[in-house]
Amino acid sequence: MAIKTNANGGPLSPISPNGEYKFSEESGIWKEAPILIGSTKFEPLPDVKNIMITGGAGFIACWLVRHLTLTYPDAYNIISFDKLDYCASLNNTRILNDKKNFTFYHGDITHPSEVMDCLEKHNIDTIFHFAAQSHVDLSFGNSYAFTHTNVYGTHVLLESAKKVGIKKFIHISTDEVYGEVGEDDEDLLEHSLLAPTNPYAASKAAAEMLVQSYQKSFKLPVIIVRSNNVYGPHQYPEKVIPKFSCLLLRKQPLVLHGDGTPTRRYLYAGDAADAFDTILHRGAMDQIYNVGSYDEISNLTLCSKLLTFLKIPHHTQEELHRWVKHTHDRAFNDHRYAVDGSKLRQLGWEQKTTFADGMAITVDWYAKYGERWWGDITKVLTPFPIVSGKTIIAGRDAVEDIKEDFVVDGKEQMMLAKNKQGFQTSHLDRKRKFDEANFDQLVPGKAVKV
Repeated sequence: MAIKTNANGGPLSPISPNGEYKFSEESGIWKEAPILIGSTKFEPLPDVKNIMITGGAGFIACWLVRHLTLTYPDAYNIISFDKLDYCASLNNTRILNDKKNFTFYHGDITHPSEVMDCLEKHNIDTIFHFAAQSHVDLSFGNSYAFTHTNVYGTHVLLESAKKVGIKKFIHISTDEVYGEVGEDDEDLLEHSLLAPTNPYAASKAAAEMLVQSYQKSFKLPVIIVRSNNVYGPHQYPEKVIPKFSCLLLRKQPLVLHGDGTPTRRYLYAGDAADAFDTILHRGAMDQIYNVGSYDEISNLTLCSKLLTFLKIPHHTQEELHRWVKHTHDRAFNDHRYAVDGSKLRQLGWEQKTTFADGMAITVDWYAKYGERWWGDITKVLTPFPIVSGKTIIAGRDAVEDIKEDFVVDGKEQMMLAKNKQGFQTSHLDRKRKFDEANFDQLVPGKAVKV
């Protein structure tokens, strides 16, 4: 039976009714949702038994929590460690509550006593460190919180791991530590220079420096993982794909930051869980692994794809401008990130879920459960909402019509008319480079995604 405890070993109690979400409240919705995990399964490791996953009630980590708990029921004990911040939900792992190899521990990585208590009580030998403040928008207005959680919290975890003799410390970072990648630049390898451009990315790069220092100074066995953007069911709707899905499901327009031209590479959460499972079982210690997707999509194109999937008419300029609007941009918005994931693919991992399939699963999940999973999400769906503790304050930023015409091609790629020529040139150049880099792998008659 799973045990839900706080640092003193007692049961979790509801948060006082001051407008905050009651994280321990049973809503029952989790019983209706499908159980979503990855697809990999390896021979269990003899030196791994008790795995602590920080941020286990959050989005990406909860996928790994469910995957490892259900895939290795007789091999690994999974301890989900989470402080239950505004974007977390026990609904993400309640389905595991009756599993003998699952435990939830209510704790904060910035509290050394709670971290040590969990490590010692559960005899932890392996740590997956996901817990972090991760929303870039918030880092511009509340950067101290990002330094406190992402840097100091990682330091607490490392020092505690050193004291108890952890055998594997797998630190989850982000592709954003590399900084912006130009349209004509090659995909970045793991040894590329770190050049973060926003407070969130800088805090993750700083955390990496601490991780590597503990490996060098104290021989702590570590692995660092840098992933593209991950999406899928269970993601709190402050991030663009669930946010835009929920807005359209409410028949409300999508609001882009700036002109909507920045691109991101998206990886489905099931594939991400497989990547972490692969790294646990096949990854070499003291190494860094990029987790890279092939699906690079602009924010404008994301709007078009979602409109098409939900069968919302957008064939005319009038219809497009009704559903796609914009507000001011971030203080700085990297135009694109691009990492080379070849090193991980050499371990046998592969991206299995197309963006179309992943988006279909995701939008369907939010249509059924998105409005009830975290309570009222109205405020978080506004442009640039503010977070104060566990309270969400609606953003008040002006939303405006986009003055330029849109152009949508046959593959639902959308751009502003003024950028059409530049888009076509850069897209063809990236395709040429991809073909040249993969010439020997091309199979006659087989389509290759670019």
